[in-house]
Amino acid sequence: MKIAIVGAGKLGLKVIDNLIQGGNSVTVIDKDEELLSRLSSHLDVMTIAGNAKSTSFLKDHNIGNYDFLVATTDKDEKNICIASFAKALGCSRVIARVRDPEHMNQIEFIKELMNIDHIVNPDLLITNEIYKYLVEMNSLDNGIYTKDKIALAEIAVSRMPHLIGKQVGRLNDILPETMIIAIDRKGKVIVPMIGEEILEGDVLFISGRVSEISELSTKTHVNKRYTNIQRVMIVGGGKTGLYLAKKLSERGTFVKIIEINKERCHYLSTHLKNVMILHGDATDLSLLEDENFEKMDAFVTATGFDEENLLLALTAKRHNIPDVIAKISRESYGEIVANMGIDMVLNPLNISANNIARYIQGTKRVLSSTLINGQAEIIEITAAERMPITGRAIRNLNLPDGILIFAIHRGREVIIPGGDTVILDGDKVLMIAMLSESDALEPLINVKTKIGFFKGER
Repeated sequence: MKIAIVGAGKLGLKVIDNLIQGGNSVTVIDKDEELLSRLSSHLDVMTIAGNAKSTSFLKDHNIGNYDFLVATTDKDEKNICIASFAKALGCSRVIARVRDPEHMNQIEFIKELMNIDHIVNPDLLITNEIYKYLVEMNSLDNGIYTKDKIALAEIAVSRMPHLIGKQVGRLNDILPETMIIAIDRKGKVIVPMIGEEILEGDVLFISGRVSEISELSTKTHVNKRYTNIQRVMIVGGGKTGLYLAKKLSERGTFVKIIEINKERCHYLSTHLKNVMILHGDATDLSLLEDENFEKMDAFVTATGFDEENLLLALTAKRHNIPDVIAKISRESYGEIVANMGIDMVLNPLNISANNIARYIQGTKRVLSSTLINGQAEIIEITAAERMPITGRAIRNLNLPDGILIFAIHRGREVIIPGGDTVILDGDKVLMIAMLSESDALEPLINVKTKIGFFKGER
């Protein structure tokens, strides 16, 4: 497909990286000629220097011949205008990044009025993932995630010590009709290979039919974290803090926000109901102790500073808060975070870029997704005739490390697949993928055109 990306900032670059690996023709538009020169020397993209807000510029560069335009500049109004102008000039579909909370209150109106197909809000996407983790996952009976007739249980290996030292993939006699799809090892989630050895201290994510998993969970479950979230403390009253506090308070959760900027505190107090707003520096441990933060069910760090978020998250874990979540923008911190034991770490760039890529590459085939500890994702898709995963035995798909197909719904039948299982057109396929493998996942679930590129639904 022919795709124009307007804005070569952090999000734009991440989107570009995702899309060029999917076999698309990508054009990057930005005012910074020096930046574009460096970009073209490292990536296989076309670059154009200019102002995409100018309709004459868009006309001169034949924007009407593009399948998609994605506006990712740092200004909401500019993104809205660029996307709207491009659509009016004949671009098939347009996407805009919009972050202002005032715009989000009227998002459907903006899309309809400005004829924009898809709007991406990084803060809202992160909020939704945190909310799913805190509310939906924690309110499941006995700690079991269910999807139709398939269930997934999170079980500490200490509850099944006979598995220690065993190899994943060779447990049919011990765990029949089930599959270990992920392992949380000291805070780092891995999708295990067949020969992966189970170690002491591991937490296993075991999938299978609801009946088998319910029975297994009954025998091994420990009542400690699968209760409704009642008290949540959020550090940082920015857009993510605002969105999350609003969603949690509307479901009856008691929420405290700590925000260092007094003017922002006033804004929050006028835009949130039933939320306690505290003006102060959350890095002051005495403030946290005065506010009984160790009694919270969950602690979310969402300031604009990665280092502060990490420090506060680590402090919360050391005070035994059950669920600690950190918003981190730097990918280079990934390995550090993996060894810190933080329950969930979210990168707004990764989540936003994946959302855009899925929309462009035919996202309507992705039926649902759920994050595991902020590091891996359970995805349900509908298989289509020209998808690379359709019509071939799973063992012949050459799935990358970090991606695993673990269940198939075929009509009313539930299949726990093996290497010889063939996915058919119309199957609902459940798979797990590390977020780090999102680039490798997209080509597997996109419908190929006859010339070999991936084309989304039109």
